[in-house]
Amino acid sequence: MPTLRLLHQYPNIMKKFQVDRGAIKFVLAGANIMCPGLTSPGGALDDEVEAETPVAIMAEGKQHALAIGFTKMSAKDIKAINKGIGVDNMHYLNDGLWKMEKLE
Repeated sequence: MPTLRLLHQYPNIMKKFQVDRGAIKFVLAGANIMCPGLTSPGGALDDEVEAETPVAIMAEGKQHALAIGFTKMSAKDIKAINKGIGVDNMHYLNDGLWKMEKLE
């Protein structure tokens, strides 16, 4: 799983899921991504993604990823079930990993 800094440099190295605007503050606080935040207007899923796949979490209206996580179920199941946790949030903007000092 890459860090967000690497993902921002190479944005196409991972599949992407997009959350709606209402989910942004929760994701940035470290919350897991709930299925309704991915399936509502403003959310988007890559249909090819299976369970336990690392994905970049994008946000409606934002250019860069705000988190990286592992899917708990496939994209098709997220759409069909539409409740519960869809993605485990592993790394998000301004968490401990983001704030680590760069090595020279």
